[in-house]
Amino acid sequence: MSTPNIITSEQKKFYLEHPEEIPILNLIPQRSPIVMVDYFCGLQDKTSKSSFTVRADNIFVRNGCLSEMGLIEHIAQSAGARIGYLCILENQEVPIGFIGSVNDVQIHRLPEIGDQLQTIVTLLHKIGPIWLIQAETRANSSDSHEGTLQMSCRMKIYCALNEI
Repeated sequence: MSTPNIITSEQKKFYLEHPEEIPILNLIPQRSPIVMVDYFCGLQDKTSKSSFTVRADNIFVRNGCLSEMGLIEHIAQSAGARIGYLCILENQEVPIGFIGSVNDVQIHRLPEIGDQLQTIVTLLHKIGPIWLIQAETRANSSDSHEGTLQMSCRMKIYCALNEI
């Protein structure tokens, strides 16, 4: 396990106001070429928001579109960024997480190269290290309640740390 990045009270205040300024690699354990989130955009109560732009060199792009597995990984990393954000604010190590299950999957459209995805993750329940989330991904809108719906699902995620 690595040592957490210690932040000062001034940094914490700044990150509370500007979560998108935290480098995404500080929030998730994934590294290139599998990073599927560009920005963590904020947290309000049980809901968080992230964004990602589909690029041609992404390992999950096939025939000009992000694959179903790419969408699922993006949602899992969006949930992971939420957990990482909470850990950073508490000066805790960002944990490794694992997808336990994916349910109620509805894919409406596969995003194309250049699409900017906005994902809303809602925490439904947390029981120890298990997080049950609901997620919705839309494309090409700065407002995540607009834009074209790409995918929605529920996911169980196992989080290696459960104190957050």
